[in-house]
Amino acid sequence: MTPAELAAVQAHLRRLLGNETIKLSTPNRKNASVELFVGSEFVGTVHRDAEDGEVSYSVQIVVLSEDLSQIN
Repeated sequence: MTPAELAAVQAHLRRLLGNETIKLSTPNRKNASVELFVGSEFVGTVHRDAEDGEVSYSVQIVVLSEDLSQIN
C-alpha cells in the first residue's frame, strides 16, 4: 500500500468506526501485511486487493478467546 492509500484507509476506518485511535502501520519487513491498531493494541491486518481494475481493502480482526469476558 502506498502512504496515500494507507492514510485514506486509516481516515475511512476512523470515520466509519468512530474511533480516532485507529492506526495503520507498515511493518519493516518487505511484503508484510499492514497492521491495524486501536490505541497501542494490535487487533488485525489490512490487505489490498486489485482485481479487474478495481481496488479494495479487506480488514481482518483477531479476537483471542482469552480477551473475552466471561458471561455468567
